Amino acid sequence: MEVIKKIDGKDIASVYIARNAKGKLIEFVESTQPPLTRREKWVLIISTLFGCPVDCKFCDAGGNYKGKLSKEELLFQIDYAVQQKFPDGFIDSEKFKIQFARMGEPAFNPKVLEALKEIPGRYQYRNFIPSLSTIGPASNGTFFEELLLIKKDLYACDFQLQFSIHSTDSAQRDALLPVKKMSFHEIATYGERFFDIGGKKITLNFALGKNSILDMNKLKQYFDPNIFLVKLTPVNPTVKAGINRIESLISKKNRKLALADKLSESGFEYILSIGEWEENKIGSNCGQFVNSVLNSCKKSRESYTYKLDMV
Repeated sequence: MEVIKKIDGKDIASVYIARNAKGKLIEFVESTQPPLTRREKWVLIISTLFGCPVDCKFCDAGGNYKGKLSKEELLFQIDYAVQQKFPDGFIDSEKFKIQFARMGEPAFNPKVLEALKEIPGRYQYRNFIPSLSTIGPASNGTFFEELLLIKKDLYACDFQLQFSIHSTDSAQRDALLPVKKMSFHEIATYGERFFDIGGKKITLNFALGKNSILDMNKLKQYFDPNIFLVKLTPVNPTVKAGINRIESLISKKNRKLALADKLSESGFEYILSIGEWEENKIGSNCGQFVNSVLNSCKKSRESYTYKLDMV
């Protein structure tokens, strides 16, 4: 696998596009979290599939699915980013985080589990936080059971697991995430097993559009606030979001949400995860970089304006 293009977005994020021997494309990201420096927090966001078969309604990574990455292709993304930013091999950051959350649903690729097993012996670091974001596909029980064993054996309290829910309304959730998924009861039961006292809570992620449904009563019906927290994020200005007319509830002008107060009143810890608006211009949202290279989709008015630099 080789990196063929990149974009540098000041000190916020660098996006890389790589091609394997068969010409299949992926993208991965290394980023900071301003005002934190790279020495304070460094995040890698890596792809697990070539494209994605799920076709979520606001994610540009969906479509053009070409298969699963090998363990070597997964680790290549980490190796390359480490060589760029920490060439001596020691990842000197107070928080070094790898998110299996870029292109592709990670639960569809069992090689993700092999990569997770290898990371502790492959890299030198001060503090490592593995992170996996999933919609919870219904037919992947074997993956989640092995993930649970790996977490308990290697990572204990440090693992960050996120279920992308996006709506408490089943019909709306199915429309946004058109694949068979774990029910709320199944997610809640698994989360209770995954959680360790003193460890990170399980994240329930809601990318909020203006028509999104987040019912506090339903949330509390299934999820224990002592085990689960809620993350509220904008709907990024992707091509898919534009085509499907999904407008973000959270914007530069609207950062204060009544939902946040309701979550607190219901006992839930919440994170309002907005990030840097400059990332939209960088094109660091999932799938944007690959699609710009393939020239296979229309442009968003708020992104896709960046320059592609040859490596």
